[in-house]
Amino acid sequence: MQVQTTTASNFLDELKWRGLLHQTTAADELTRHLARSGRVAYCGFDPTSESLTIGNFIQIKLLMHWQQAGHKPIVVIGGGTGLIGDPSGKDAERQLMTADQVEANVAGQRRIFERLLDFDRRNPNAAVLVNNADWLTKLGFIDVLRDVGKYFSINTMIQKESVKERLHNREQGISYTEFSYMVLQAYDFLHLRRAMNCTVQTAGSDQYGNIVAGIDLIRREFGHDQAFGITSPLVKAASGKKIGKTEKGAIWLTADRTSPYAFYQYWINVEDQDVASFLRWFTVLGQEKVDDILRQHDPAPHQRIAQRELARHMTRLIHGETELARVESASQALFGGDVRKVDPAMLDEVFADVPHSSHSRSLLEGGGLSLVELLPQTTLATSKREAREFIASGAVSINGVKVDADRPLTASDLLHGRTILLKRGKKQWHATKWA
Repeated sequence: MQVQTTTASNFLDELKWRGLLHQTTAADELTRHLARSGRVAYCGFDPTSESLTIGNFIQIKLLMHWQQAGHKPIVVIGGGTGLIGDPSGKDAERQLMTADQVEANVAGQRRIFERLLDFDRRNPNAAVLVNNADWLTKLGFIDVLRDVGKYFSINTMIQKESVKERLHNREQGISYTEFSYMVLQAYDFLHLRRAMNCTVQTAGSDQYGNIVAGIDLIRREFGHDQAFGITSPLVKAASGKKIGKTEKGAIWLTADRTSPYAFYQYWINVEDQDVASFLRWFTVLGQEKVDDILRQHDPAPHQRIAQRELARHMTRLIHGETELARVESASQALFGGDVRKVDPAMLDEVFADVPHSSHSRSLLEGGGLSLVELLPQTTLATSKREAREFIASGAVSINGVKVDADRPLTASDLLHGRTILLKRGKKQWHATKWA
């Protein structure tokens, strides 16, 4: 895999060409600050689930570029703030999670970061993962009010967009619990400045107000000490549709929530109008490589060269080389190869979302089962007459192989002893399960 390498001083330029730089604080000072390698930045992640989506991946990717530039990334999993809930982007109060739920989600997310960032302590800019519950849960309420709360203006806090919207909605409103989230996030920045010499916070654009609050808190304690913020934009498809959401749900970064096959298919089906942006936003391929892919793609977009490179890169990055090979092998078998070569687990992944039905295996014994009898029991035909027409025209296949009109289904057609795949035309599949 060709990976873009950056130097400490051109980290911001890297984000700019990728379209991942939205705002910075004190731009000139920040540029000078980043001229020396070894700077420390953190990004926080909400433990609302045991996995993360490709929407969250943008923030992880900022830390990846940060580390590639020779700087040190800190991943902060909000085990403490997760007990409170960030009101940003929410039009109603979050349902509070138990401490056990938060702890389980923190453990689940950890595996994602360990795949994407270098945590090898032998490297001077090795990533560090911390849980803000380790310091927030030790704070005394009176101490927070005296030492932190006195620096926050209510006038400023209620101007924050997420707070303002909730205040205007009389039915929902906002609790003091969520209202105080900004104070806790600002304290995170102050704690990491004290404990780990962290001078930069990265986040999505909706967190800019919280970042500035943290910078202000640091300056009040350290005087004119340097502290900076970098935000990325909310990325959207050209259609305006939110990225990572499909009709079947979110695209997750772990195989237990989104299978490697479904993950690969998401990227390979990206629209032509989006693929250039997706290559810059999501991959870690260098500018020269991205430009080369697009030069090959543009003359013949129907060949989907860019989508294929995008899908291969992202699947390898998130799930590894072995899973990529399995996915590509299954894809080739599905669209023209031999589906009998697909292993049982991958077969279940591939056909997890296609229509399916269950049947008695005894029907396959003796002379077998007529397709004319079976097809009306599936989504591929509505009647025996229609089934005969489809079969006679050569539109029906068993396990990817077209069949004759008098060809019955038998136990020898079973894949891995339990499944027979029927297809009508090029894309209409139906999985039959036999027990």
